[in-house]
Amino acid sequence: MKGSDDQAFKQYLKEMIVDACGKDDVSAAEIADDEALFGDQAGLGLDSLDGLQISMAIQREFGVRISDSKEMRRILHSVNGLADYLRPE
Repeated sequence: MKGSDDQAFKQYLKEMIVDACGKDDVSAAEIADDEALFGDQAGLGLDSLDGLQISMAIQREFGVRISDSKEMRRILHSVNGLADYLRPE
C-alpha cells in the first residue's frame, strides 16, 4: 500500500513530526495531509532546524538517511510526500 493511502501511517508520521520538533501547542490531527510543512504558507512554521530534527527521527524510526538538503525539502514538503517516500508501493 502506498504511504499516502494509509491513514494510520500518516497519523504516526504526524505525531513523529510534532514530537521531533517539540510543537506541544499543535495537535497531530490539525496537520492536513497535503499541507506544506515548511515555508511562508506552512501552518506549522517549521524551519531548517526542525527539518534536521525530523530527518534524525526518520533515521531512528525507519533506518533511512536523507543527506541531500534539496531532496529532504522535496520529501518533507508534506505528510503525503514523506509517507510516499517511506512507502512508495
